[in-house]
Amino acid sequence: MIVIHDPACAEFGNAERPEQPARVLQTVERLLTSHPEWLWQLPGDAPEETILLAHEPALLARLRKPEEFDSDTPYFPDIAAHAVRSVGGALTVLDHALAGRKSFSLLRPPGHHATRSRAMGFCYLNQVAVAALAARLRGVARVAVWDFDAHHGNGTEEILAGVAGTLYVSVHQSPCYPGTGLASEGNCRNFPVAPRAPREALLEAMRQSWNAVLAFHPDLVLISAGFDSYEGDPVAQLTFAAADFASLGRWVSEAGLPVGAVLEGGYSPDLPLLVDTFLTAWSTPPLPPR
Repeated sequence: MIVIHDPACAEFGNAERPEQPARVLQTVERLLTSHPEWLWQLPGDAPEETILLAHEPALLARLRKPEEFDSDTPYFPDIAAHAVRSVGGALTVLDHALAGRKSFSLLRPPGHHATRSRAMGFCYLNQVAVAALAARLRGVARVAVWDFDAHHGNGTEEILAGVAGTLYVSVHQSPCYPGTGLASEGNCRNFPVAPRAPREALLEAMRQSWNAVLAFHPDLVLISAGFDSYEGDPVAQLTFAAADFASLGRWVSEAGLPVGAVLEGGYSPDLPLLVDTFLTAWSTPPLPPR
């Protein structure tokens, strides 16, 4: 496993917000201790012309204006650079996936709520959408995005809706922020789950969503890996146990597809354990059939 990380991503925000530096700092500490054999790499560049595949130029200009976007998405000094770094992480993950290597971008801020023209929901630029469109531009015929964050990735859906050769699949809590993802349409498949639904029902929705990805026969899968479906998360009301993230990782491993993942949500103090559980299962080769 290759972990894409830059300590600079912890240089904004504070402990008063759910999306805080400790999320990545504590996860880095956990992974370094648990997996000293894993490789670490700084994110690569994210050229403006590549970001503009998914976003309007006005959004890039707005990121440099010292005004809050909304109550969840404040302005921070250098937030544009932090957001571009997250996009660079996703593009580095894309490079590794196309070369047959497993990698995870452990950066912040997250991105799946950012639309073409708006920063919202802790998200400033949509790194997964940028990477998906960059992959299509590079000739990848079929690109699927699997989003298992507890919140619907409204931005990713908006950006990829109707884009040939792409599929967006999300399993998420509903009702919940941002109130979208209630139905499937075209190349966007949604699997809403009620708050506090039984753990087995949530796992079944996850399984159905992953089956939808597989049925697309993708040449590349990009994962918006949010860990706020965990039963102890403070910003959602879903019911996964830590071990359930191992199930998701095993499914990805068993598929044998080119896959790359980026961190989205997950605000419990147990986030380091959850990330470790998912990545360990994904990085473990599947057992041969008997």
